[in-house]
Amino acid sequence: MTILKTDTVSGIGTEGTVFEGDITFDSLNYMTLPKGTTTQSNRGRGLFCGGRVGNTIQYVNIQSQGNAIDFCDDTGAAETIEGFGLASATRAVFGGGQSVSNKMEYVTIATTSNTTDFGDLTVGRRSGCGMSNQTRGVIAGGIASGPSVSDVMDYITIASTGNATDFGDLTAATQEPAGINSPTRGVIAGGANPGVSNTIEYITIATTGDATNFGDLTVAQQAAAGSSSQTRGLVMGGASPSIVATIDYITIASTGNAQDFGDLSVARSGSSGTSNNIRGMAYVGRTPSITASIDFVTIASLGNGTDYGDLGLAREWPATGSDSHGGLQSS
Repeated sequence: MTILKTDTVSGIGTEGTVFEGDITFDSLNYMTLPKGTTTQSNRGRGLFCGGRVGNTIQYVNIQSQGNAIDFCDDTGAAETIEGFGLASATRAVFGGGQSVSNKMEYVTIATTSNTTDFGDLTVGRRSGCGMSNQTRGVIAGGIASGPSVSDVMDYITIASTGNATDFGDLTAATQEPAGINSPTRGVIAGGANPGVSNTIEYITIATTGDATNFGDLTVAQQAAAGSSSQTRGLVMGGASPSIVATIDYITIASTGNAQDFGDLSVARSGSSGTSNNIRGMAYVGRTPSITASIDFVTIASLGNGTDYGDLGLAREWPATGSDSHGGLQSS
């Protein structure tokens, strides 16, 4: 309800005429006012780092469709594959990788420039997953040196730099899980050790402690892409153990088993996911050959994936991050 009041009119009470009700206007151009907050302006970038293409970083504008654009390079490693990615609205952090690295690097998402050193993980590893809200990032599971499958979870404060701190442990050591996030919870779905798992577990990002059981996927999956809005999480594709096109969804604030969402346009494994809180994206991976293609879905609905565009570089296991994913508050 909008109320307009005129100035005080002499001799007529303490105020002038009062107009109450919705304010509307006619426009032959069908003009609508901009929506959202200033913090949401110019947001919607999804970044991809590495993935069998050296240290290249690219980005897409998630709300549109089209091919990827060059961002710059990850200067902290010769090759980033099987690393993790996470992001706030302003900064993306990439780390870990095939050489069981403990390195972390970051970029400012709104600019295009090479990465800067962030700090080190508590334990070097690859094939884990990243989750975050606006303040904190959590890195879960993976393969450590040995090699041994890890149950370790680390956390960082994204706006600062420095080494990671121990967060707690997963319910079981896991490699190749999918990471999902809301502003409150991080969810770790699927993975393997050594058999493929259908387990879903969760943490409260702002606290520390061990993970808690959430429920089960509709099918055991590893190497799937995780994507989310603030309320719903998706687990897209993966290997079970053959490559699948399955998309599952969960309501992040509750617990319970996943439900069927639809299928990707093509079965893919070793892909990575991001979102802009509206669209869920599954990037590249094996179909079974390594691909440059991207799928997207509308997270709030149910249905099959649609082709988005092309990275121009075939990738597998890139580290990804977005400035508008489901772990970030929209206002």
